[in-house]
Amino acid sequence: MIYSSDLLSSPPPSSFYAIVIATPHTQHNKPKLASSLCLLEFWYSLYSHYRTVVTMKVSLFALTALWPATSVTMVSAYEDTCTQFKNIYTSGTDLCERMWDDAFTVVDDSQPGYTMWFFDQDNNPNDEVTRQLFPEVTSVDECHLQYFHKEVPSPEDDNMRECHPWKNNACCDSSTVKSVDAINEAYGDGYQWDRCGPISQACERFFVMEACLYECEPNAGLFRKFNDSQTDHPEFNTWQLHKMPIKKSFCDAWYTACYNDYFCGQGSYFQCAAYYEDNKASFEEKEDKALKIGLSVTGVVALLAICFAWCLIHREKKGQPLFLASTEGTSS
Repeated sequence: MIYSSDLLSSPPPSSFYAIVIATPHTQHNKPKLASSLCLLEFWYSLYSHYRTVVTMKVSLFALTALWPATSVTMVSAYEDTCTQFKNIYTSGTDLCERMWDDAFTVVDDSQPGYTMWFFDQDNNPNDEVTRQLFPEVTSVDECHLQYFHKEVPSPEDDNMRECHPWKNNACCDSSTVKSVDAINEAYGDGYQWDRCGPISQACERFFVMEACLYECEPNAGLFRKFNDSQTDHPEFNTWQLHKMPIKKSFCDAWYTACYNDYFCGQGSYFQCAAYYEDNKASFEEKEDKALKIGLSVTGVVALLAICFAWCLIHREKKGQPLFLASTEGTSS
């Protein structure tokens, strides 16, 4: 609870109470909050005129939940399926295979499997995995995946920082993966990994690694779901991965890092995005109606306040003040 003494350096000397019932702080009800605070400021200005006559003592209730932390990403109310990774996935294998709808298949570390991260820019370990799985492929000189991808892999400049392992040979342009935020927001609303609120840095790094693999790894294109001979397929696209083998140890580490973090309950990026689109429009329509009602109520209260102020001033001019002055001394 916050009292007027926290807000006013020299409050007037009598008693007047105003209660503002606060609503949760989200981007949709800021106008309601602003209107309420404007009304509060009006009352303070009015009673400042009667500083020797009345005291305004303001108590603001329910503010403990009003302003949690302005720097924290707020979770939209239509993200009502958010839960912890440990409640969504049963293991690292389940995580890697479900999150992108069979884009990856998890294999034991003893079997040929790709990794989503490495450190030697001159020696991509995924090239050796490709030689084991596709003996006929001597080198990958085309970026088969197409979305933000280049047509052929090539070196990038010194701006290639977030996905630096692929700097010397990448299917992505450094501008596509220039920052964590750029990667997270690249595919628009509904596809962000922090849609259920901020996640730990340990967890976020794995999302960055996966994104770098998809955007930059030339070998990933060998696992494009539809090849160019399947253009008549009703689901044909040039961006989708299918069953790219990933080492189990990497997926297990991902699961451990994100165990207590939150993600949308469907567990699949694509199902989460579909749910987002289905619910966002109807939710925002309801919120708009609620906002209009709230602003109308605030307007009525403000009008009543103006009428009350006029009454105070009118009675004072007639020598009949509504509030009697505080006794500042007794006459003998």
